Amino acid sequence: MSELVFFSGTMDSGKSTLALQTAHNHAARGRDGLLFTRQDRAGRAVISSRLGLEQPALEVEDDTDFWGEVIGRRLHGEPVDYVVADEAQFYTAVQVEQLARVVDELGVDVYAFGITTDFRARLFPGSARLVELADRVEVLQVKSLCWCGARATHQARTVDGEMVVEGEQVVIGDTAQGGKIAYEVLCRRHHMRHMTQAAARAQSRVPQTLEAAVEDRS
Repeated sequence: MSELVFFSGTMDSGKSTLALQTAHNHAARGRDGLLFTRQDRAGRAVISSRLGLEQPALEVEDDTDFWGEVIGRRLHGEPVDYVVADEAQFYTAVQVEQLARVVDELGVDVYAFGITTDFRARLFPGSARLVELADRVEVLQVKSLCWCGARATHQARTVDGEMVVEGEQVVIGDTAQGGKIAYEVLCRRHHMRHMTQAAARAQSRVPQTLEAAVEDRS
């Protein structure tokens, strides 16, 4: 039976790499599919991996209708056996419902890939609806690591090197430090403390009293 699967993970957990591998595996078995993405780091209409892999894809806009995209192709004799939907956190709740309808009524497998929560540790609308509707939610097994070595579970946004917890939910930046807007993965403990790698390095250069050092390890 066809299914809607949501593959969730933080940045650097290999979501886009797995999306491309999934598309490759299905295509290698003679299946026909569609690839979608939205606001990929490499630009429009492309799924890119930090490992250097890229593949053209259809860019999702606010008015993209997944049901219309699939049914339109089938009406013109084009088979669609599966859909790979990358950066699914940026989709609207209605678009996720369209993907579910594609699965249920057209028998198309849909594989969605995305980040679950934003820089404020709050659910993206697309991710929230996927969690509610998906047949399966798979947490990627590749561990992103916080600067402390613990498993990273949250995304942090920095502006000029300082972590921020207010602002627009979607602002495109880079994970490389040094830009005006950047993103970094952190464990929950250091996300809640607003302790990025840069902040930790700066703090380590400041002499600490015994009391402060004990508190920092707690």
